[in-house]
Amino acid sequence: MNKSLVLFFFMTLALVPLVHSDDAVIKNSLSRLSIHSADIQSSPVAGLKTVLIESGVLCVSDDGRHLIQGPLYDVGSDYLINVTNQLLGKRSDALQKEMIIFKASQEKHVVTVFTDITCDYYHKLHEQIKDYNALGITIRYLAFPRQGLNSQTERDMASIWYSANRKDSFTQEMNSGNVQPATCDIDIRKYYTVGVQYGIQGTPALLLDNATLILGYQSPKEMASILDQQGSGQATGG
Repeated sequence: MNKSLVLFFFMTLALVPLVHSDDAVIKNSLSRLSIHSADIQSSPVAGLKTVLIESGVLCVSDDGRHLIQGPLYDVGSDYLINVTNQLLGKRSDALQKEMIIFKASQEKHVVTVFTDITCDYYHKLHEQIKDYNALGITIRYLAFPRQGLNSQTERDMASIWYSANRKDSFTQEMNSGNVQPATCDIDIRKYYTVGVQYGIQGTPALLLDNATLILGYQSPKEMASILDQQGSGQATGG
């Protein structure tokens, strides 16, 4: 066997325990802060790990001694890139099959909307869903009850997500304001948790396809303008 390959093999073996050791040290430090459920991810910054917890995102040093709460930005180009949001984008995209999606026939952009059916701006946005679609903007909805979990809004939204035709139930609720209650096992918590990790507190919160997060309603034309700017590299990283 090639000597360089042998050396590489043993160096790799030597590094594996260190990675697990770092994670164990970090988990031990977090446990002292009563944080027992943490998803430890790699980070583009040497000596730091990204840690996803239910209440947000942390950056923790490999030795577990130092902790930073909030998003990590890449400032190496002409505009800010929210590295944390890019990581969370994988989590929101993993929920795609559970989203209520109004797809543009000639799709140019995809916007994920964290929404609450009691929010007036949700109604305003959804009334214009055909206008967003006509501009090539696909809208994907995830439930984010502003009153929190175990609220009436959370139960109503779970009923909508449980229905056989989510899109029709969603639009019917918007038009009538009535939700047909249903006993179901739809877990709104996972949508809500992802929203909290993004730092969302109010609705609608709009997640663009470059991981930029915009808080608050945007008209179809305003949204199209923002998306066109992001396409030309003028994004803020939100």
